[in-house]
Amino acid sequence: MCHVIVTCRSMLWTLLSIVVAFAELIAFMSADWLIGKAKPSSSEDVDNRTGGSQEPYHPTLGIYGRCTRISHMQFSRRDTLCGPYAENFSEIASGFWQATAIFLAVGIMILCAVAFVSVFTMCVQSIMKKSIFNVCGLLQGIAGLFLILGLIIYPAGWGCQKAISYCGPYASAYKLGDCSLGWAFYTAIGGTILTFICAVFSAQAEIATSSDKVQEEIEEGKNLICLL
Repeated sequence: MCHVIVTCRSMLWTLLSIVVAFAELIAFMSADWLIGKAKPSSSEDVDNRTGGSQEPYHPTLGIYGRCTRISHMQFSRRDTLCGPYAENFSEIASGFWQATAIFLAVGIMILCAVAFVSVFTMCVQSIMKKSIFNVCGLLQGIAGLFLILGLIIYPAGWGCQKAISYCGPYASAYKLGDCSLGWAFYTAIGGTILTFICAVFSAQAEIATSSDKVQEEIEEGKNLICLL
């Protein structure tokens, strides 16, 4: 019989696990890793309502995607086009970014799997006498290591030709040139930190769901156990 055990710590761990997985996935898919140097408006980039020039825009570059202004869309409300610049893995601009993509993808897949499993920990706390919380915490720690490797390797690719075209000739490995870091990079860092917090917090969730009070309520025959 399934005993549904809900505690504040286990619920918080579950929510954090889901948030971290989504945050890392969104960051990985985003093109806002690098914000390129400002592109000056051309003589054609004139607002037909005010007669003034549009503000210079900043193209963005991700691990495998990019956002840039399309000239024939200059008068539309959405004047940028975002999408992958690489049609396949081998076309990713740098070997370092290919390695980054691999490490991040592996880490994110682990985090997504843990997030999926975490939803069921209210009903099932162990498999083959192994605590699901402890196993998930270990997997989150491993995922965090993959994410760290990816983020460390990523700046080494700033010297590739694609990055130079966005960041200027002074861009090189671990030097941004005229670029700046976008929100996706910072989100990936924040998600990595939270991943390790989740790994540590899983132990607290395990303690909460296996406490003496929980065991007493199970022995009393209660199927739904909610503790603060």
